[in-house]
Amino acid sequence: MMLWLAGAITPSASFAGRPPPHRVAPARAVQRAPAPAMRGEQAFSFGPAAALRTAKRKLPQVEWLAAGEGSAENKVDMPDHVARILSQPHAPQREAENDERTHRIRTRYEQAAADAQALRGMLVGEEDEKAWWRTPREVPAGGRPVSKDDPLTVLVAGGGLAGLVTAAACHAAGMRVALFEQASSYAPYGGPIQIQSNALRAIQRISPAVFEELVAAGTVTADRVSGLKIGYRKGNKLAGLYDRGDWLVRFDTIGPALEAGLPATVVVDRPVIQQILVKHGFPDGTVRISSRIEGWEDRGDGRGVVATLSDGTKAHADVLVGADGVWSQIRKQMHSLGEGAGGFAASGAAGGALDEAEARKLARDTVRIAAQADRRFSGFTCYAALAPHRASNIEDVSYQILLGEKKYFVSTDGGGERQQWFALIREPAGGVDPEPTDEDPTPKLTRLRQEFSCSSGDADGNVWDPFALELIEASAESDIKRRDLYDGAPLLATWDPRRWWSPWAKGPVALCGDAAHPMMPNLGQGGCQSTEDGYRLGAELATVSHTREVPSALARYSRVRVVRTAIVQGFAQLGSDLLVDFDLMMTIPLLGPFFLAATQLSMPWILRFLYTPEF
Repeated sequence: MMLWLAGAITPSASFAGRPPPHRVAPARAVQRAPAPAMRGEQAFSFGPAAALRTAKRKLPQVEWLAAGEGSAENKVDMPDHVARILSQPHAPQREAENDERTHRIRTRYEQAAADAQALRGMLVGEEDEKAWWRTPREVPAGGRPVSKDDPLTVLVAGGGLAGLVTAAACHAAGMRVALFEQASSYAPYGGPIQIQSNALRAIQRISPAVFEELVAAGTVTADRVSGLKIGYRKGNKLAGLYDRGDWLVRFDTIGPALEAGLPATVVVDRPVIQQILVKHGFPDGTVRISSRIEGWEDRGDGRGVVATLSDGTKAHADVLVGADGVWSQIRKQMHSLGEGAGGFAASGAAGGALDEAEARKLARDTVRIAAQADRRFSGFTCYAALAPHRASNIEDVSYQILLGEKKYFVSTDGGGERQQWFALIREPAGGVDPEPTDEDPTPKLTRLRQEFSCSSGDADGNVWDPFALELIEASAESDIKRRDLYDGAPLLATWDPRRWWSPWAKGPVALCGDAAHPMMPNLGQGGCQSTEDGYRLGAELATVSHTREVPSALARYSRVRVVRTAIVQGFAQLGSDLLVDFDLMMTIPLLGPFFLAATQLSMPWILRFLYTPEF
């Protein structure tokens, strides 16, 4: 049940078009500082899995069971069942990598980054002083009627994908919108995002112009095979033998999309997405940077909401939407969480802007914030980068996952002959890498070379498939970012009857995106579900004819969305937790083959659930 599409983790701030990184020879082993005490729930083996691991260690090892070679069929990138689907008349046809397309994609990235740096379309200067949301409005008790000439007004906290789509959806429905992003520079941070078929349909309904621009700017990833590989040699004659890099599960993503009449999944650079939405999604001056909403006041009785920015400025509107990430300040106040629950929300605009010192501090602070914010630590820390590198299997494979016992390595086509990769390693939260020294100027690369060694093997003696190091070695130390991964239980995990009736809303205030349903990236649906949220929220607010109807519209939005997102969130958590014992399953007769067969058969059905035109 693994479908990783890179939508949920903010990757490195790689700049397209720069020269290949300098290759640094492997340095000596690094003594890592002990990690601080972990809070929250860490993934680990328990119950039957823990007993099986203990029994396996104690049982005598029979060498001949593990002797031999893996099946030749598991070494083929493009199996017949995927090739047949990709050859359908309506399936996207693979366009081989070429210089023209690489230049076009990288140039589009550079232009988007330049536009963002120039603050094109942003609310600055005199226009900021005259912004509509600065002026308090006298609304009588009971509210006011909403009309085309006097539309609903909406404040959006957070300028990541969820906030941008929500702002576009509300504008498309005739509302007046203002978006507040805490980052001081809106891009060029963040790598590519996979916009899956269901999210593309939501965007298409919001704005055909935005949809067409995204498709034109994107690289199709649904035209190749996807799936799971084993990172190193595993198995036995009774459960199946697998050499390092052998396929365990292969599938396509286009078949379920074609069945639902949806467009093919594409990958688009995050700055390009931002600039397309800023230019085509809503009017100039909608986005205000260096603006963090710290709190809000519900005026009650249909009279709207007053938000307070970090500099004390007041913003007035009928609706406030919290799209401010997993450590949402809006959520903190809505659910009366601990004082430290509202942390730095590293949104799509800000995530890559962190320098190394800020990232180290954030790693430690996040442990404390998570305890206050009721978020679950997944048990994984994640290293991520965008490598300016043409992958050796790029023409047949759009993304793959190399699985191991304590870690796994994910790669996906980033477009423009770039590979986005993620190395997830099990360890307690709050850990940081050593600071660079003269003896080891690249501590992140040093660790990753050891963790995914394809020569001498890792600390457990496992010799990894060389593909992981192929991408790691193509990355510069400064481009590699590290972050602990957190998610959270669906907001229905409460006995509060009001929360069941209105899970993500309270009065004229609502949550969307990671603020409402942070999820593990195993289904690649974090950003896609946020996009669906934005569409549905805009659609429900479009039915409002009087401001007194706002709370019921927001409550209805959250009731519609919470069930679907809870299911997706649960699947993502389950997929992540199963990885902890995946290597164990590969050595157990009957269980290993059954698990692989069940995964292969279930993927089309999971994709059919995800790829729906209704949200």
